[in-house]
Amino acid sequence: MSASVAVYRNIYTEDRFKQAYGSDDSGSGGARLRERLLLRCRCSRLSWLHLLRQRVPVFSWLPRYRLKKWILGDTIAGLTVGILHIPQGMAFALLTSVAPIFGLYTSFFPVVLYMIFGTGRHVSTGTFAVVSLMTGSVVEQLVPTPLGMNSSSPEAADFEAQRIGVASAVALLSGLIMLCMFTLQLGFLSTYLSEPIVKAFTSAAAFHVTVSQLQSMLGLRLPRHTGTFSLFKTLASVMENLPHTNMAELLMSLLCLAVLVPVKEINMRFRQRLRTPIPVEILTVIIATGVAYAASLDSAYSIEIVGHIPAGFPKPQMPSIQTFPAIAGDTVAITFVGYAVSVSLAMIYADKHGYSIHPNQELLAHGISNTVSSFFTCFPSSATLATTNILESAGGYTQLSGLFTSLVVLIVLLLIGPLFYFLPKAVLACINVTSLRQMFLQFQDLPELWRVSKIDFMVWVVTWLSVVVLNVDLGLAIGVVFSMMTVICRTQRAGCSVLGRANNTEIYRPLEKHSKCYEVPGVKILTYNGPIYYGNRSFFREEMSRLLGLTPEKIRSREKFRKALEKRERETAVNTVEGGIANTSFSSENEFFKSASESDVQAVLIDCSSVIFVDVAGARLFTQICTECQKIGVHVYLANCNESVLKILTSSGLMNYMNPQHIFVTVHDAVMYIQQQKEKPPESNTTVWV
Repeated sequence: MSASVAVYRNIYTEDRFKQAYGSDDSGSGGARLRERLLLRCRCSRLSWLHLLRQRVPVFSWLPRYRLKKWILGDTIAGLTVGILHIPQGMAFALLTSVAPIFGLYTSFFPVVLYMIFGTGRHVSTGTFAVVSLMTGSVVEQLVPTPLGMNSSSPEAADFEAQRIGVASAVALLSGLIMLCMFTLQLGFLSTYLSEPIVKAFTSAAAFHVTVSQLQSMLGLRLPRHTGTFSLFKTLASVMENLPHTNMAELLMSLLCLAVLVPVKEINMRFRQRLRTPIPVEILTVIIATGVAYAASLDSAYSIEIVGHIPAGFPKPQMPSIQTFPAIAGDTVAITFVGYAVSVSLAMIYADKHGYSIHPNQELLAHGISNTVSSFFTCFPSSATLATTNILESAGGYTQLSGLFTSLVVLIVLLLIGPLFYFLPKAVLACINVTSLRQMFLQFQDLPELWRVSKIDFMVWVVTWLSVVVLNVDLGLAIGVVFSMMTVICRTQRAGCSVLGRANNTEIYRPLEKHSKCYEVPGVKILTYNGPIYYGNRSFFREEMSRLLGLTPEKIRSREKFRKALEKRERETAVNTVEGGIANTSFSSENEFFKSASESDVQAVLIDCSSVIFVDVAGARLFTQICTECQKIGVHVYLANCNESVLKILTSSGLMNYMNPQHIFVTVHDAVMYIQQQKEKPPESNTTVWV
């Protein structure tokens, strides 16, 4: 059963609608600004409490904590993630080119700080493969590995101190950048790293991580390559040195992969049935350490082991701040990657569980985490894909799970750490490679991405190729620039269409897609689906000229014809008056519509509903179009202008070239007005009937 709705009301121009329904603007802008400033600067106990809860969220969610309902899930999830942090922290420390103990430190301090300041209830922070890889590139550039250095020599201790000093400096500078971004409320900048960019970047970075771990898995002692084409340089170096492979380390790596890969697949496929995933990483570490100790693999087969892991709490020390000028550029890229991944993960799980994330507060949380942690010999941290997924699937409810995670790591730091002395580095390399499973699986999204958006597919491919072929930070920059270029191209080439009216309705749709809509006689209704600014003004003008037929030759010929017609009408009017018969002036709007016979187009109506903004160049283009249309005797009307567009058009002086009463609230109002001008003189109480 169909129903119809009839509407009978006045025709509204913008001025008439504002008079009837507009807001009261009696107050001055200065007075309103003072009121807002006074409201923000008002100090009270409630205001301070609100600010404290907003900036330190633990005071907001902890008093409302449901102990009986949530404590079991947070405990199990926190302990599970804590156990996973131990092998991953040591493994990702190797990616950062520092000793494994610093990975354990980075798995402790950021977790505690994020629990206090973060807003993501299911976010697990700590070491992240991509951030560690990027930091490791910076460390290798400033403190390259000397070949043939004895790990027990005094020079080795000084060398490790220099490396962690650089890595801590990257963490400190990254934290300071985030705190500055928080002060300036720049949390929105994470939106420039779109989902295709983040997924392509992490997937390509997984290849860099895998290739960088080949030498440890094969037992090769090779220098680490950095800069552009580093992946291919590393591959070439590994292939060249394959004859020197340590067969014992290769066999150990194959055995670890044979255990890690199937168990991780079981954890993924049966995660709904498993209360907690099988802690295969920590079990592998314990077994490998025991075997290496019992068989003396380090001395018998020259297997490289982790070595001394000091027990106890790290002493605060100053990072190498003198390296700030050298690490500034790379640190900016590391900061954006870490923050974008962290916020993306937080928002994914916030949407899934029905709560909100505050991007600027996330900047504060990660900024404080990196800044404070850097003074305890930690390298940059962020949210991590694998541990966040495990935290959520293991039943975590709130940030309190981070407390149990940090307790597990703390026990290892204080008591158990030295027991990992004989842990083979090849095992940590295998853990690194298998932890990237989710990143490699992101290739499965490509067919769906191609079906949904070809442009986003191209952004994914360009970002992935740039990161793989060139380098991690340079590839990311190319991906962001290419993504922004696609946005610019889409706004530059937005479609301009002619609208037609659906019969007996007030609905107007493009004629090329709606064959049963008809064009209003004498009126050319145009719509442009994008902003009008300096970047696309030429394209907009070309489209308008094409649809209206406004070639320079036609404008000149129509202008000559109009002037000749007006001159003839003036002469006729004079002769008629002298003959005693009165006649109205031809210049009235009604007479113009009746006498225009040169062309069917007597009025141009521009629907601005899809024009989100106009700059000065676009406003001048509107003025130019009005002038050209006036030369050929065609009136210009506007409809559906938003407030900002209308303000810019008015301020630019457009009203000096067109009638202010030719700006309407809707397209239908303008069409009804134009049709009434054809039939009768304008009345004070015109109406629109739908």
